[in-house]
Amino acid sequence: MLREFQLADFFTLGNAACGVGAVLFTLSYMASGQLLEFFAAVALAPAALLLDVLDGRIARARNQHSALGRELDSLSDVISFGVAPAALGYAAGLRGGWDALILVYFVCCGVSRLARFNVTAESLSAGGDKVKYFEGTPIPTSVLLTLLLGVMAWFGAIDEWLWGGAWQLGPWALHPMALLFALSGTLMISKTLRIPKW
Repeated sequence: MLREFQLADFFTLGNAACGVGAVLFTLSYMASGQLLEFFAAVALAPAALLLDVLDGRIARARNQHSALGRELDSLSDVISFGVAPAALGYAAGLRGGWDALILVYFVCCGVSRLARFNVTAESLSAGGDKVKYFEGTPIPTSVLLTLLLGVMAWFGAIDEWLWGGAWQLGPWALHPMALLFALSGTLMISKTLRIPKW
């Protein structure tokens, strides 16, 4: 299988490795309470983004596009920009029942957005080799959520000190911070929002 890999695919796998590392650091933080591990998870988000940008640029520069590369990219993005931010949000204190549903919704939106992109990429590129615009926000925009969680942790605003507090709605708690994940997911699956691709 390695013979089928292009140079860009190794950068894509680096993106996935950053995402998995972020999830593992998040789990380690939940077990130990050591903020350094939380910050390590946050730091892996921009690293994953850098690798995600580089893999596309390398593939275009070398004119090495493949179905395998596209699928690797989507699967890596789900981990780094979907599962990892959701896990970090949960570790930061979004542990109410409504929060959990929103985090699941966020990840499902990311998966749906990537699947839609892969299916429609050919028609959106209008016969060229590059898609002209994104339908909905790209999933890597969730790096902003991860960085916000990092800023909150820096100011001690995680766990029971989350900005916005918590609301008791019926049987479960909702932290208003979770609504940012809901907004991010909703923007990802929007069909009316078109963002030019550079």
